[in-house]
Amino acid sequence: MTLPSVAVVILNYNGRQHLENFLPSVLASTYGNLRVVVADNASTDDSLVFLREAYPSVEVLTHPRNEGFAGGYNWALKRVTADYYVLLNSDVQVTPGWIEPLITLMEADARIAAAQPKLLSYREPELFEYAGAAGGWIDHLGYPFSRGRIFDVCETDTHQYDTAEPIFWASGAAMFVKAAVYHELGGLDDSFFAHQEEIDLCWRMQLAGYRIWSCPQSVVYHVGAGTLPRGGRKVFLNFRNNLLMLCKNLPWQEKVWKLPFRIGLDALSAWKGLFTGDIYFFTAIAKAHLAVMGRMVTGGVQKSDSRKPMRSLDGVYGGSVVWQYFIKQHTRFREIIQKKAF
Repeated sequence: MTLPSVAVVILNYNGRQHLENFLPSVLASTYGNLRVVVADNASTDDSLVFLREAYPSVEVLTHPRNEGFAGGYNWALKRVTADYYVLLNSDVQVTPGWIEPLITLMEADARIAAAQPKLLSYREPELFEYAGAAGGWIDHLGYPFSRGRIFDVCETDTHQYDTAEPIFWASGAAMFVKAAVYHELGGLDDSFFAHQEEIDLCWRMQLAGYRIWSCPQSVVYHVGAGTLPRGGRKVFLNFRNNLLMLCKNLPWQEKVWKLPFRIGLDALSAWKGLFTGDIYFFTAIAKAHLAVMGRMVTGGVQKSDSRKPMRSLDGVYGGSVVWQYFIKQHTRFREIIQKKAF
């Protein structure tokens, strides 16, 4: 029996050091029908020179401009043919046999369009890693969180989330996706540039009838925050893209009240930042809100088939993770999802 073809595609932007540190672990993968591709997103460092000299056999695609995570992957994956894509950050160290459990899981159910391994911290391997942990969830107001990570609190991995199960979103740091479904749905939303574009894609997959899974039998280690530094740009993209995602994917009867409510909560967060002296945080959120309103007024938000209510999808918490975390002081995933109300 022929194994499905898998293409691990590493999007690189000025990540020469990451490639040197982590590409060897990817090349040591044991899966039998594998190709490894580095898609360079117009790097200005010596990434391409390093690859030519150290790994001349590695397939390299060179994009003439930096279109971010979303645009970069859409450009690259149009040029890669495989049954499965693995969108892998350059700052991820994989483990032996990391591919096989995920492909076995996804081959067993045609409805599974995307999945992720368990993400642990490279620097503190006993902890879950921020960008997805053991699988992404979302609350009914659109705030993402993970099995093992609530806002900035990452739990210690005591194998409490080692069961494979449906989730709302798979981490873009190590995302397995069926290539046919990726192209069927138009891939990532280019306009997001970076941040939460994988959540938007997974939401659209669920609306189209597919499912997203976590597969903790596969483990990888992620450095994190390796591409876009913390600051105003990151805050802007996170707040803007989260609201755009709600605009695109919520059914209208939820959108009419959730969007104004969310904008109000964001505004509270912005004013809190201003009063504590963080004018850049305040400004970034204000710019994000103006950008979203501008897109809505000009009709620049492409809506999905959003007739399905949010509560009907996998990995949705019916309460508010903000209330549970900030007011109730619950910082663990299981503490929160066991609470049915706010």
